[in-house]
Amino acid sequence: MSIRFTTKAHRGMVALTVAAGLALGVAGCGSGGGDDNKPEASTPASKSSGSVPSAQEGQAEEPLAELKGPNGLSLQISSATRDTGGFVTVSGTLKSDADKTLSLPAQLSGNETEILRNGRSFGGATLVDPKGKKRYYVLRDTDGRPLTTTGVTSIKSGEDIPVFMQFPAPPQDTTDVSFQLPMFAPADITISG
Repeated sequence: MSIRFTTKAHRGMVALTVAAGLALGVAGCGSGGGDDNKPEASTPASKSSGSVPSAQEGQAEEPLAELKGPNGLSLQISSATRDTGGFVTVSGTLKSDADKTLSLPAQLSGNETEILRNGRSFGGATLVDPKGKKRYYVLRDTDGRPLTTTGVTSIKSGEDIPVFMQFPAPPQDTTDVSFQLPMFAPADITISG
């Protein structure tokens, strides 16, 4: 009879534990209702605070630099931002002043086999740190794809195409670098952040 009593007690404890776990789970899910209102309350506050849109949204008033390329191509660099992940993202807009659709030069992808294998890109871009005497190449993911805008093969007359390139970050005290893209004039830019 004591075995039977122990088995019943054991089942009762299991049922109590399951019920307590379910109650805590429901209580945890139910308390999240108050958090759902917080983002709604903060959204209007950020809109009314008069914050300036980020340069990555293409809203920069004045570009950091403008590089002139072949056949009426130009690249306006709107931002060069240091990220906490240890890289720098350069963003800008590729423009065409030509009177016809242009094929982008293959040289923009660079000449590294691994990058070329992944199609057209801006993988030929580099940042040069004149103070540290180092050149930084476009980062690649684990499959060898460049961390840049890819797949752009042509640009229409008057068209603007947003582009980006990511590089390893130079040392924290280095803010002035030279941005270089094959077939374009180099430009000095300042890294923010």
